[in-house]
Amino acid sequence: MQTQAIRIEQTGEPQVMKLVTVDVPPPADDEITVRQHAIGLNYIDIYFRKGVYQHPLPHGLGFEAAGTVEAVGSKVRGLKVGDRVAYGQSDIGAYAGLRNLPAWRVAKVPKGISDEQAAAIMLKGLTVQYLFRYIYRLQGGETILFHAAAGGVGLIACQWARALGVRLIGTVSSPEKARLALEHGAWRVIDYTREDVPQRVLELTRGRKVPVVFDSVGQATWLASLDCLQRHGLMVSFGNASGPVQGVNLGILAAKGSLYVTRPNSALYLDSGKQVRTASRDLFAMVQAGHIQPVIGQRYALSDVAQAHEALAARRTTGSTLLIPD
Repeated sequence: MQTQAIRIEQTGEPQVMKLVTVDVPPPADDEITVRQHAIGLNYIDIYFRKGVYQHPLPHGLGFEAAGTVEAVGSKVRGLKVGDRVAYGQSDIGAYAGLRNLPAWRVAKVPKGISDEQAAAIMLKGLTVQYLFRYIYRLQGGETILFHAAAGGVGLIACQWARALGVRLIGTVSSPEKARLALEHGAWRVIDYTREDVPQRVLELTRGRKVPVVFDSVGQATWLASLDCLQRHGLMVSFGNASGPVQGVNLGILAAKGSLYVTRPNSALYLDSGKQVRTASRDLFAMVQAGHIQPVIGQRYALSDVAQAHEALAARRTTGSTLLIPD
């Protein structure tokens, strides 16, 4: 079989992405073939396209999609042709109409959740799941800081925090994004283009600050995030939208309150079929209960992927961005 897919032969600007026709062989014994109906766009895709994260060239892009099982390897159990599935952590190459991948990486999509909704929430939702349930297990009643609260991960985090009874303070870059974050469960928002984030956190918490900061922005917010933390607080740096944090002086952690820092990798929290299924059930249950409403802010044809990358990099997007195979 053949399909259209995005490939890059060199790293660089969005124009390095090319739509090509590729052959898709029959699935290996432990693989399935998925006909993809919606593909999720994530900031990590930009890192790989630009070469911030290395991968042997040439290669595809993307880690998240939803679709229908088209073929099943001989050793695969529990999946059959016609099943609706989604995944949020795969080998690179989700930007395609059809692809093979290990069967253990996918989760069945329950009734009541569309392919587009599943593609919009898998990587982002599973990210929030491990952040809130493993990295710092929220019990309810806490006040936390979450950067980029109107983005794809941020809007899911706002909703999940509200469902847990957690007061989420979100940072945003405009009044429109502030309204969006508040509508989706943020307790309070801080417009970092007009307000001093540490000072506002101090005011909102009546001088107590927060026990944990979740930061996907990176370099631009590193020092401000540390200033928002309580003594012995945890800094969770899980992204580099503004560039990677570099030259960290460990002494600053002591000076600012014997702080802890972690740089988690979602692949290490979703590295078995059991973990994928457990985390996916947790996420889908939140959606089915009405606690999380997937927010699809933009849709682009797969052939318009360069425009999608440009919009995401310029922070012109809200919620999740989907690529739809041509």
